[in-house]
Amino acid sequence: MRELTRRSVMALGLGSSALAASGRIALAARPQRTVVVMFDGFGMEYLEGSAMPVLKKWASEGIFAPVKAVMPSVTNCNNASICCGTWPSEHGVIGNSYFNQKTGQEDYMEDGTLLLAPTIFERAKTHGVSSALLTSKKKTTTLLGRGAEIVLAAETPSPEWETRLGKAPGIYSREINYWIFEAALNILADRTDIGLIYVHTTDYPMHMWPPEATESQEHLAKIDTLLQRISQAAPDAAVLLTADHAMNFKKRCWDLDRALEARGTPVQISISAERDKYVKHHRGMGGAAWVYLKQAGDLDKVRTVLSGLDGVEAVLTRAEAAETYNLMASRIGDLVVLGDKDTVFGDLDVPMETLPQASVLMAPYMN
Repeated sequence: MRELTRRSVMALGLGSSALAASGRIALAARPQRTVVVMFDGFGMEYLEGSAMPVLKKWASEGIFAPVKAVMPSVTNCNNASICCGTWPSEHGVIGNSYFNQKTGQEDYMEDGTLLLAPTIFERAKTHGVSSALLTSKKKTTTLLGRGAEIVLAAETPSPEWETRLGKAPGIYSREINYWIFEAALNILADRTDIGLIYVHTTDYPMHMWPPEATESQEHLAKIDTLLQRISQAAPDAAVLLTADHAMNFKKRCWDLDRALEARGTPVQISISAERDKYVKHHRGMGGAAWVYLKQAGDLDKVRTVLSGLDGVEAVLTRAEAAETYNLMASRIGDLVVLGDKDTVFGDLDVPMETLPQASVLMAPYMN
């Protein structure tokens, strides 16, 4: 089995009509239609802890491998890597947020001009293949939508799409994922000229419920049914499913700005790589943080203080992090801080907060 570069699960289902009676794959007059599902937050524990007979059949009969995520294992970084087929060092998306050194402000990484590699949609277009980007989250359209003929976010659907499918559910729901799959089914049935469909769900259900929860089981059972409907609606299509990160509960959060200030080593700014607009998911907390120094001479003492904080697993220089994790050096901090399985970083009113047992699940920086 060939080693892949992203974690969680990839399954490939081949449509039955693509198989000739002889058992060989029939040659098509045009490229095979392809559906890529980026199932946000769908870690291996969700696959293993649920029935999902359709997906598990695909895994046994098609292609399946548990793989590692791009670091940091947050949505924008991994979604860009999946969509572009390159490392963050090439496409430039190093998290959900970054520090804009020109403005001195922390910005969301949602602007397509920040994406420095061609998307799968742009590449498909060069081969005469039309494509669609369908996502639960609006941010995906502005970051990755270049080259797609159809761009739809269930978070902000057009009146035309709501006329077709009904009113889209809210972003903080399981149901919004079902709605975006219905959009994919609509395109597969009515727009057979679209050769590539990329479906990106929201990981809100995974942030809210562990695999064994009733709500999670219901969500995954419904998604499995929708996958079956896709294979039935387009038996000629190849269907591929992968994820961006897994989940686990966190026990502590550090506000690195406050923690360093309290220890006499203030910095210019620290940023959680996880921070985005969907604060109900994870409160903007993440297991990787970029730290920008006030001056270069502070590096050693700041690194020493950071290394002494409970739950800090590693503190790397910009060069070390860029080389180790294939990150774009110009877009990360002077120091990169990695938390252990129990630790995240974010904005607090105090230097450190012990997270409640019932806290939301959060994506680790890596597993």
